[in-house]
Amino acid sequence: MRSHKALESEDANEAQWEAARGAAVGAVKWGAASAILGAAGFAFSPLYRGLTVQFKVYLQMSGMIVGSMIEADYRMRQYEHRVRLQRRLARDRAVWADYEKELMEMQEESNEKSSSNK
Repeated sequence: MRSHKALESEDANEAQWEAARGAAVGAVKWGAASAILGAAGFAFSPLYRGLTVQFKVYLQMSGMIVGSMIEADYRMRQYEHRVRLQRRLARDRAVWADYEKELMEMQEESNEKSSSNK
């Protein structure tokens, strides 16, 4: 059963920070692309020049918001994959450690049997 404070766990906190970093990076990258497209539109398009300042700001912000959502989602999927891989490795290490422990016990038993037979 899940705890009531599942969003306050260390994993959830790290995931939130990873998504926030992705959103910031995406907003900057896509904002720069939107600014370049806006400059090109201003230079070459009489239609774009005729738009109001408010609509131009809206277009710029739309690009930044879409970019932040895309990059945050991408970072979250990468983070989830990395966490799954780390957990799988930890589980495999634990199984391997149990196997080695069992093997050492079997070797000790066989050594005791061979020394008692002499």
